[in-house]
Amino acid sequence: MIEGFLLGVIATAALASGVFFLKFWRKTHDTFFLALAVSFMIEGLNRVAMLFVTKPNEGILVMNLVRFVTFLLILIAIVKKNYGTKG
Repeated sequence: MIEGFLLGVIATAALASGVFFLKFWRKTHDTFFLALAVSFMIEGLNRVAMLFVTKPNEGILVMNLVRFVTFLLILIAIVKKNYGTKG
């Protein structure tokens, strides 16, 4: 029962962070904020999906692949922000 509660807390925090970065993207139209917003929203939905697994476990391959994609998205956004074209 406590695992479900903690997964809900993490999912809520990730989704709230996604909305937070989405707000900044709407003001600045900077793709860095959009990448962060999408990444946090995907991670939040990933945690919500983990609630419906019979035995929630951090070692589930599909869950880790989704997490890898979100981290890769953040990494690409950072590299693009730092080394992208100026203009």
